[in-house]
Amino acid sequence: MEYKLMKKAYMDSLIVQKGDYPYFVNSLSDGNPEVTKELLEEVMHAITSSSDLDCDVILAPEAMGIPYATALTMWTGIPFKIIRKRKFDLPDEITVEYSTGYSSSKMYINAIKPGVKAIIVDDVLSTGGTMKALVKALREHGVTVNEAIVILNKSPDIAALEEEIGIKIVHVMDVAVEDGRPVVLSKG
Repeated sequence: MEYKLMKKAYMDSLIVQKGDYPYFVNSLSDGNPEVTKELLEEVMHAITSSSDLDCDVILAPEAMGIPYATALTMWTGIPFKIIRKRKFDLPDEITVEYSTGYSSSKMYINAIKPGVKAIIVDDVLSTGGTMKALVKALREHGVTVNEAIVILNKSPDIAALEEEIGIKIVHVMDVAVEDGRPVVLSKG
């Protein structure tokens, strides 16, 4: 499948510099402009045709992991949980400290029990900082992380990251920003 709508959505990105980091803004990674039913269906076809989805729960980092996890739940029946940016102070809350190419922060995982099989679904993989931190924290809590799914891969060496964290990272498109412009390198 060619994924014409996803490619167009990425190629229409606006590029914003955050320090030395070229941050792209588009429907797939930010929900701006809007996400259409047709675009979301194309994303779901891409994910479900290339993912094992061997899990008890889909974990979605806030914010743009949420629409993909929601759609996956509708398509597969697998429930999802949101990894929040807000602390709730619930019992057994897992705090995850992470760094990206442009910021450092914390996320919080609640109501997940040791022994659960999970996958992580997110919009973009860039430095891998968020993914590494999430996988490490979940494993320390006894959760089995079977796979990660990202729509846009900006990482120059996703194979090294997969080896480092010990899971397959399914990605739909390899992308970059070159000379201030969005570039689709390949389909994942």
